[in-house]
Amino acid sequence: MTQPPAPADRFPVTDQVLQAMAISKRGCDELLPEGDWLAKLARSHATGVPLRIKFGLDPTAPDIHLGHTVVFNKMRQLQDLGHTVIPLIGDFTTTIGDPSGRNTTRPPLTREQIEANAKTYFDQLRVVLDVDRAEVRYNSEWSDPLGARGMIQLAAKYTVARMMERNDFHERFKAGTSISVHEFLYPLMQGYDSVALKSDLELGGTDQKFNLLMGRHLQQEYGQDPQCILTMPLLEGLDGVEKMSKSKNNYIGITEDANTMFSKVLSISDDLMWRWYTLLSFKGEAEIAALKAEVEAGRNPKDAKVLLAKEITTRFHSAAAAEAAEADFNNRARGGVPDEIPDVSLAGAPLGIGALLKQANLAPSTSEALRLVDGGGVRIDGSVVSDRGLKLGAGVYVVQVGKRKFARVTLGA
Repeated sequence: MTQPPAPADRFPVTDQVLQAMAISKRGCDELLPEGDWLAKLARSHATGVPLRIKFGLDPTAPDIHLGHTVVFNKMRQLQDLGHTVIPLIGDFTTTIGDPSGRNTTRPPLTREQIEANAKTYFDQLRVVLDVDRAEVRYNSEWSDPLGARGMIQLAAKYTVARMMERNDFHERFKAGTSISVHEFLYPLMQGYDSVALKSDLELGGTDQKFNLLMGRHLQQEYGQDPQCILTMPLLEGLDGVEKMSKSKNNYIGITEDANTMFSKVLSISDDLMWRWYTLLSFKGEAEIAALKAEVEAGRNPKDAKVLLAKEITTRFHSAAAAEAAEADFNNRARGGVPDEIPDVSLAGAPLGIGALLKQANLAPSTSEALRLVDGGGVRIDGSVVSDRGLKLGAGVYVVQVGKRKFARVTLGA
């Protein structure tokens, strides 16, 4: 049995340790147990041995939005403190399927899908995290060799009663919804990852708390110093209400073009802006507090929002792209047309405005197009369209929907 390290509480808590603790807690939902993490930080500072910080990535989808980067930002903050961050690709656990937050079984992915998604993840992750200084691991390294005997021995270290305390299992059981036995293996295998990596801290979203605590339990079962867990909140999307999600269309994808990214950040509410500063900005908390005080004293909140938009756009593109995006936004705010807009060719003139907007992909349907016209959200060559019965003859038109959608439409007979 592996012997746990020497007690960490015998090391002094210095100002540097307290600063590291403050950085750890910035924006987090929970840090458990706080005393244990403070002791680990003190031990690391005194001995010079970096702590091991794990974050599991199940590459179930290849594209990352800003909501995903909340945890990545925390990893970068801890990496900059000198600790070892371990992005763990769950290539084994993804073949099981994570039931977290689900009321149905999540279908597993094929090996080809996993490898393709993992590559895309790392290509995008590099923008936030120094992947070259990280310890990138795949949990098939230890999960495949575990075998049937090892899996049964692992399963013996946790009870069904404890497993059923998990909210999604409990609710599904109460509702008579099917729960497959293999779903119990997912949190066990995620917890075993912590044993294999000897992690000191595991990061995750609030919806992963049960699985993170499983890691602590299993490390104790295997005679290790149990990891602490740090959960980050789910980022609210552009609407300021629902969590950021592609399915709710309230997201900013980190591969979106600079102009779209910049303008989407500017579209959020003033209240939401400060939460985004805490969770997404790399500015220090004192700098953010000073900026907030200026706004409360009368400075235009748009100034602060522009700074945030430029910081985020610079991170995923460049400083030059962020400057150009700001200029483009200001141009459009003055009623100008962006330098680059899509060209669309359509036939069928004369064509009704509703059909034109739908065929030009400026509205999802004719009925939605007409609703936009009724709301004054459509412009042709700079003039607001007020007649839903408008028909356009052959010609070239600059069509604008809302603040951000433009197209140069060539309409033929």
